[in-house]
Amino acid sequence: MGVSVAVAGASGYAGGELLRLLASHPELEVTTVTGHGSVGARVGEVHPNLRSVADLVFAETTPDALRGADLVFLALPHGAAAGLAAELPAAVKVIDLGSDHRLVDASAHERYYGGPFAEPWVYGLPELPGQRARIAGAGRVANTGCHAVAAVLAIAPLIAAGAADADDVVITSASGTSGAGKAALPHLLGSEVMGDLTGYKVGVHRHVPEIKQASAARTVTMTPVLAPMPRGILSTVALRPATGRDAEHARDVLVEAYADEQFVHVLPIGQQPRTSATLGSNAAHLQAVVDADSGRIVVTCALDNLGKGAAGQAVQNANLLLGLPEHAGLSTDGVAP
Repeated sequence: MGVSVAVAGASGYAGGELLRLLASHPELEVTTVTGHGSVGARVGEVHPNLRSVADLVFAETTPDALRGADLVFLALPHGAAAGLAAELPAAVKVIDLGSDHRLVDASAHERYYGGPFAEPWVYGLPELPGQRARIAGAGRVANTGCHAVAAVLAIAPLIAAGAADADDVVITSASGTSGAGKAALPHLLGSEVMGDLTGYKVGVHRHVPEIKQASAARTVTMTPVLAPMPRGILSTVALRPATGRDAEHARDVLVEAYADEQFVHVLPIGQQPRTSATLGSNAAHLQAVVDADSGRIVVTCALDNLGKGAAGQAVQNANLLLGLPEHAGLSTDGVAP
């Protein structure tokens, strides 16, 4: 028997993707699944695509149901994870896919989320400088937000290298509908989404303080866009070159930053990222160009919001926590068509 794993919130999209990845993981064994509204149901009834774990039965999400596992994934709505995690034994390793433990600034939490401020955990984006070692030495990790992963991967190396102005960052980030969760909301109905693009939470999106915290950007304008596709994120980030810096070298900065990364790929010159190319993978594809009119650096990043943006990222963090190969159970190859 390998490392025993519990997934809280396994009935949702991120939780279901976690189960799919964990089912083929060579060292992790799912022993407990919980899900609001699905208690007593088999996994196969809620996620008919998951045949290998179809006979697992959903339990109520309680500390008692989770505390027997070696590792717990919390794929729960905002505000639901902190109290639950606090009741788990210190020896149990925990990865929170939600937002409860991401922010270090209590005032930013109050402005964008409200409610009680929870203790910040180690931030789960291994590709940031020094972060891989911090994750490996932690017992509890705050997984990244989906829009935030794409934006931070695009921004952080450029600001760290002094190539871009930290006070002038503009992000337009299109996301598939699974990013909004599984609730049957009217604006997410197929007839409402198909053939339509719409902005949401414009001017006050919750991932803004996380992006600033992780990338060192100081001023961010972000426009999230709901796109008519089930999954995927395409972020377009426009940055003003730092004073005295040549924007033409921006792509070289990204190439150098991610040269040794197995999940982050800077594409060949002339090739733009596509969400379809990252589908089902833990990969992020990036490209940087210089806008001919404004002289701005424009970085595009595509990833699967349920992969590198959620469940895949969580498994990557789990591998680091447990001292396993970082790629275990994960793929850099997308599914096409």
